[in-house]
Amino acid sequence: MSEGPPRRRLPIRWLTLAETVGILALIVAGLGWWDNHRERVEQDSERAAAARTQAVQARREAARSTFLLVGELGDDGQRLRLRSAHADQVIQTQTLVFPAAVRGDTVETTGNPRIDRSWLEDGLKKADRDRKADPGEERRVPVGVVTTYVEAGEMKTDRSVYVVAYNLKNRLLRGSTVKLEGVSLLRRGVGGDLKAAVEAAWRR
Repeated sequence: MSEGPPRRRLPIRWLTLAETVGILALIVAGLGWWDNHRERVEQDSERAAAARTQAVQARREAARSTFLLVGELGDDGQRLRLRSAHADQVIQTQTLVFPAAVRGDTVETTGNPRIDRSWLEDGLKKADRDRKADPGEERRVPVGVVTTYVEAGEMKTDRSVYVVAYNLKNRLLRGSTVKLEGVSLLRRGVGGDLKAAVEAAWRR
C-alpha cells in the first residue's frame, strides 16, 4: 500500500515585538477599564448606602422633633393626664378648644396638662340627648389643643386637633356620668381658625 505525499506543515509565524507590545497594551487597558468600572460600582453602592442611612436618620430626627400628645387615664376616667410622647419636650401651657355644642369657652392650663371630665360632662350629655345617640354608639369629641413647649432650649408651639373617646356610664338612681377613655391625634399642624377645624370635625 503506497503512502500519499507527505503533508506540508503550515509555517509558524511568530509575532513581532510590536504586535506583542500591542496585545499586552490591550490586555492592560482592558484590566484597567475593568478595575475602574468595579471601583465606580463600589463607590456608587457606597454613596447609595450612605444616602439611605442619611434618609433614615433624617426621618428618625423628624419623628423625634414631632410633637405628639399621649393621654393617661386617671381617677377612674375622670381625668386624662396629657404629656408629650418625647421626654425632651416639656409642656408649658395649653389652650383647649371644644365644639360649641359641648363647651362655649376655652380652657387654659399651665404646668398641669390634662382634660377633666368636669369640663365636658354637662355638654356631652346634652349633646348626646340632642343627637339621640344610641347607647352602644362609640362616642368621641374633637378637642383643639394649642400647646407651648420647650425643646432643646427653644419655645415652640403646636396646634392640633385630637379626639377624646368617652362613654356614658349609668348609675343607679343618679343618672349617667361621663367616663373618659383615651385620646388620639386627628389632625396635626392646624393653621388658621382652630375653632373652625374643631367644629368641622364635630359635624363629621
